[in-house]
Amino acid sequence: MLNPKLIDEKRFEKEVEPLLQLTDKETLSNHKLQELVELVSVCFFARSFKHKATFNSRLRTTGGRYHLSNHHLDFNPKVYGKLGIEEFIKVIKHELCHYHLHLLGMGFRHKDADFKNWLAWTGGSRFVPNMEDGERTYNYTYECITCYQIFKRQRRISVKRYRCPCGGTLHLKEPSL
Repeated sequence: MLNPKLIDEKRFEKEVEPLLQLTDKETLSNHKLQELVELVSVCFFARSFKHKATFNSRLRTTGGRYHLSNHHLDFNPKVYGKLGIEEFIKVIKHELCHYHLHLLGMGFRHKDADFKNWLAWTGGSRFVPNMEDGERTYNYTYECITCYQIFKRQRRISVKRYRCPCGGTLHLKEPSL
């Protein structure tokens, strides 16, 4: 089990400052990311991170990913660029919970009690805040003929197959392509 008393936040704050001063907000390199993940691992988990941590710009809806096969970690660079270092460190803690629990043979999935406990002890984030720019765009607007409820969709749906919860028929108002 992870002992919350092993968390060394003072050491982390002292060592992370020079690491982050060397880079501005836009250019945290993979090398600096590797150092940051190793530092978070030692300070908050009292365990070393022995694998590879990299940025992966193909990640869109998640802050990071733990690879079960090779134990590497991928991180979304948008989290650091748009949400800042505090939120990014919470994502690192989240992925390190997966990493260390899996290597220890404990419950590493989101639903497991071990994972939830470790996330709470280390202060990691359960979910990443929304990183999208602006409001969501909808291409199709459907209206129920019976109750006049509006349904907005990005993809076209079959009005013969889908109905309103009230049982009414849906009608395509106008495609806003």
